[in-house]
Amino acid sequence: MISEEALCGNFSEAGNDGLGEEIPITGLLGAILTVMCLFGMTGNIYTLVVVSVRSAGSLAVYVVNLALADLLYLSTIPFVVCTYFAHDWFFGDVGCRLLLSLDLLTMHASIFMLTAMSLERYWAVTRPLRARQTGNSYRKLTSLALWLLSLMLTVPMMVMIQLRDGSGHNKRICFPTWMPDAFRVYLTVLFTTSILVPGLILGLMYSCLAQAYWTSVAVMQPRVAGQVFKQKLFSRIFSIIAAYWACFVPFWAWQLAKLYWSEGLGIGPTTQAYLNFSVTCLTYSNSCINPFLYTLLTRNYRNYYLHTPPPSGAPQHLGRGYD
Repeated sequence: MISEEALCGNFSEAGNDGLGEEIPITGLLGAILTVMCLFGMTGNIYTLVVVSVRSAGSLAVYVVNLALADLLYLSTIPFVVCTYFAHDWFFGDVGCRLLLSLDLLTMHASIFMLTAMSLERYWAVTRPLRARQTGNSYRKLTSLALWLLSLMLTVPMMVMIQLRDGSGHNKRICFPTWMPDAFRVYLTVLFTTSILVPGLILGLMYSCLAQAYWTSVAVMQPRVAGQVFKQKLFSRIFSIIAAYWACFVPFWAWQLAKLYWSEGLGIGPTTQAYLNFSVTCLTYSNSCINPFLYTLLTRNYRNYYLHTPPPSGAPQHLGRGYD
């Protein structure tokens, strides 16, 4: 049976930390998560309201699904905070399966929606006619398929998790019943399909998108104004890519490190507890900043083309896939 030190998931980590006797620190950590929950939910609810009032064009379907995924992901924070404080699980075996699965499901759905949005943006700029001709029905089906894919990746965790009596000061804990080798393979598959591959696609699409932006600005803007726009645009594109890798890679690197080198890490339980908390906060922070990063980039590009008449001979419809 896999050791407790190699658990995956925010709920299991929360109930298995080394902070039981450091109540002030535990309170601070709980407060940080609570603030993140309120901040992130406000941003995502605002996004849903804005999209419902005025259409976000071809991105509207993905923006709505991304905001819903992030809202559901952030909604698990109160349960994590409760477990941090109580060092016990009050929500039963069904709660273990549902909440931990929801945690993984919405994390993956959010990542897949980000990937779909990067592809949509790329096509809207490089193939605007195709972007216009593709209806929202196609995007809704794509979103549904991405939710189903996320669910398929999550089902094994739902089936193989159960509530058990903990050790030490932990009373009960959500515990995976996998054999160690099977659990390693499962988490490695999750990392590859849900983090590594989408991250590479995200980086590639935004690199191509940046090149397309650069070319179009060179044609459509005076030199000085174009340089200012390029700087803003590239800083935001870089922020999106950096935020993705910074938020998700540390969490999964830590999970895989505990699985593959648990005996060779040489890290004490308290240090592990702080690492667990830090990487958990990073994953939640992505859902907090998504509304701002993606709304700003889309609005910046749309407004630029709406208010800048292209010179004669320039592509009249470049980027209009966002309108």
